Amino acid sequence: MPPMVSVIIPTFNRHHALAELLEALLRQTFQDFEIIIVNDAGEPADGVAALYPELDIRVIDLPVNSYHVWARNAAIPHVRGEYIMPIDDDDLIVPDHMEHMAEQIDGADLAYSDVEIFDYIVRDGVRLPTARFLFAYEHDPALIRQFNTYVASGSLYRRELHDELGPFDVEVRNYWDWDWILRVMEGHRVKKVPRAGTLYAFAAKGGDNQSGKQDVMRKYLDRLCVKHRLGQLPTKNFFLMLEEEQIRSRRSASEIVWDGKPIVSRLVGQALDKW
Repeated sequence: MPPMVSVIIPTFNRHHALAELLEALLRQTFQDFEIIIVNDAGEPADGVAALYPELDIRVIDLPVNSYHVWARNAAIPHVRGEYIMPIDDDDLIVPDHMEHMAEQIDGADLAYSDVEIFDYIVRDGVRLPTARFLFAYEHDPALIRQFNTYVASGSLYRRELHDELGPFDVEVRNYWDWDWILRVMEGHRVKKVPRAGTLYAFAAKGGDNQSGKQDVMRKYLDRLCVKHRLGQLPTKNFFLMLEEEQIRSRRSASEIVWDGKPIVSRLVGQALDKW
């Protein structure tokens, strides 16, 4: 029997974070899923995957580094699940997130949850949370045309959406997720789950999250605006954008479920065993 969910993880040289994500997936109360890791021409990820033999993992190695949107698209032809859950290699989910989302997707084509964004430091190969805040906003198509309140990591959608809508749009690059939710909302059922089951990593200092690189993102935002007739939208620091009154006033209540503890992967344990 094919799995219910296919988890797509693009990765590039973030083995410790990837191992933490695999550990989080191992801890899921729901286990009817496969994992497709797309290595975007980075250092081999097979060794990390091998640390978790209990999980159904396939690794796809791309010959040339092409950026994460191409990596996500490379996984789509290999999906066997009825639903797809995209997640970045440095993000995490709480232990019952997949079970909850599998229940909530009933009656919808795409379901996405609220998120806790966490800052962190790295100590002995483990990311230790130093700050966290809730990212939870009303689901309003008009609002999403001005501010992207959809976090793709940990969301769940029907695989058949790609048959109808095609792959993720590489031309908008950093804004592939915003483009995706805008496309899905046109004629498909979207549901927001008021529960912060996804943990979105954003290191304010020393991180490599693409959301902080506003100077290189302008042309891709312009392409998104033209494609969806959004007008002229500004590129702003992520946290500054969230303080604008128009978006701040649309914050919504959400269930907080993360215990705040770091996830220690087998990769860290393996390193300790060598000492």
